[in-house]
Amino acid sequence: MVVVALLLLGACGGGGDKDRASPSVPGAVTAQASSATSVHVMWQPSTDNKAVTGYEILRDGTTAKAVPADRSMIDVDGLTASTAYRFTVRALDAAGNRSAPSAPASVTTPAATPDDKRPPTAPARLTGRADGAGAATLTWGRASDDVGVTAYDVYQEGARIHSVGGAVTTARLTGLRPGTVYTFTVRARDAADNSSPDSGAVDVTTASAPGAPPSTAPTGLRAVTARAASGSGAEVTLHWVPPHTGGDIGAYQLFLNGAPTTTIVPGTPSPEGLSSYTFTVTDPPGTRYSVKIRARLPDGKWGDFSAQPAVVVP
Repeated sequence: MVVVALLLLGACGGGGDKDRASPSVPGAVTAQASSATSVHVMWQPSTDNKAVTGYEILRDGTTAKAVPADRSMIDVDGLTASTAYRFTVRALDAAGNRSAPSAPASVTTPAATPDDKRPPTAPARLTGRADGAGAATLTWGRASDDVGVTAYDVYQEGARIHSVGGAVTTARLTGLRPGTVYTFTVRARDAADNSSPDSGAVDVTTASAPGAPPSTAPTGLRAVTARAASGSGAEVTLHWVPPHTGGDIGAYQLFLNGAPTTTIVPGTPSPEGLSSYTFTVTDPPGTRYSVKIRARLPDGKWGDFSAQPAVVVP
């Protein structure tokens, strides 16, 4: 009987530790028709007494998508043209608690244009400025399209991070890191889901947070291209200003299209470090790359990334 009593007490005590608190309701939900069959949904992150583990995106009350906690936007595809939809978002935690659905965001998809295969022109004159340590504002010139631009998509390092409607030519980006160089491009999209080429890139450096160490990113990265002497492929020469690290820079790491490609090791480390590098690519003319580098710091860790210019094979 004593054993039974202890087991019962243990069971009652363990139940008191269960997480029954639901996450807060996601805020500022918006829904933007990106094409005749897709809608881009965005929201402000929720909070939880422990941790938010994901979000559910509901279309007319039925779950349409689920994303992890580090996402705050998603494209919902497979929709019907010229149709009204209502989207809500709710947050989840590890204990299975769900928040109440957010306020609804209503949107109507545009009419289908099945014969439209011509993409819009690239947005022009992209500019950007940092808004303090964690945000940035971008502005660009309108693109043109034979039918009509329905959305503008903002890309950072090749990944779409934000979308606005086709009548909007500015975007405010939040959740950025202090003292960091970001490179952004913008593409226009039409109702047939044709995307334009990238706009010109713009670099934005967020302000450093109080007490934060200085940036360790190489600055002024630029690329010069020329056809290879062999006649096959092209040579790309990068030039940059080394960061001030207070010691030797033993190596740099080169990334192409966001993926690590090679480690550049100078013959003899020096306080100034290497400031140029040439490599060969064999892709056909017109192939586009984005390039960025980072330095290995005197303590052996990798530093901050440089800005990310584009390179086109001549």
